[in-house]
Amino acid sequence: MKHWLSAFRLRTLPLAVSSILVGSALAYFVSRNITGEFKPAVLWFALLTAILLQVLSNLANDLGDHQHGTDNKDRVGPERAVQSGAISPAAMNRAMIIFGTLVFVSGCALITVALGFSITTLVFLVLGLTAIGAAVKYTFGKSPYGYAGLGDVSVFLFFGIVGVCGTFYLHTRLFEWPVLLPAVAFGCFSTGVLNVNNMRDIANDAASGKRTLVVRMGSAKAKVYHTMLLASGIVSMIYFNRLFDRPLLFAGSQWIWISLLTLPGFIIHLKRVLANTEPRLLDPQLKTLAMTTFLTAILFSLGLILA
Repeated sequence: MKHWLSAFRLRTLPLAVSSILVGSALAYFVSRNITGEFKPAVLWFALLTAILLQVLSNLANDLGDHQHGTDNKDRVGPERAVQSGAISPAAMNRAMIIFGTLVFVSGCALITVALGFSITTLVFLVLGLTAIGAAVKYTFGKSPYGYAGLGDVSVFLFFGIVGVCGTFYLHTRLFEWPVLLPAVAFGCFSTGVLNVNNMRDIANDAASGKRTLVVRMGSAKAKVYHTMLLASGIVSMIYFNRLFDRPLLFAGSQWIWISLLTLPGFIIHLKRVLANTEPRLLDPQLKTLAMTTFLTAILFSLGLILA
């Protein structure tokens, strides 16, 4: 069982649920002050779906990188389950089918509870199937998009825009443009986690033909890109908080500013990344940025609840 828990990569789950917490907290604020209704079932099904989707992605990544030869003796970071022989490729493939089915069932339950049966339900069904496909095709199968340097786009969209805005809509059936700001913020932070991962693995990825964005641009430019991601996320958060001082949908409380208590964590992380000269030593910064992002999501959500 310990090998499966390792393959699930439990440390990635807090990042996976961050956008769900943020989108739900925004919806809670709106429902409490405007619509008058908040469905806890939507929150729980959204969290379950996000967790299952992340586990599916991790399993597919484990098998996919093994198939493409990226997980080898030169790889930096924890040894993967299929790479080590602890789990066979056939067993991992079966696990992917099981989790893919669970994600589909959970996702269907989520959109049905949130939207009932309508044209919008079908739109979200297609979006959900796209998310499942993206989770699997990142490194698994023929022509995985992660090997073409498109992983950053996928993470930004699904961990940011779709995660936050989609969750908000499922709760409220509304779209308000200020919701895009925290969506962009958490999309940038999550993409930053992937960028650190790719900076750590740059040498092995390049040798294995995995043309990540970091491999394409080089370490020096990847650090500039990382700075831009974190700065864009922080600025988006600050701009959203400033909107609380204006007569918009989200009008009203200083509690929202507690989300910036994590700002020193982002700054310390960035300084360490910029000062790094040995890619393999970046591994601890993956957890640092992921947990800082998760804590930011919790504080942001708490600020909205207290508002």
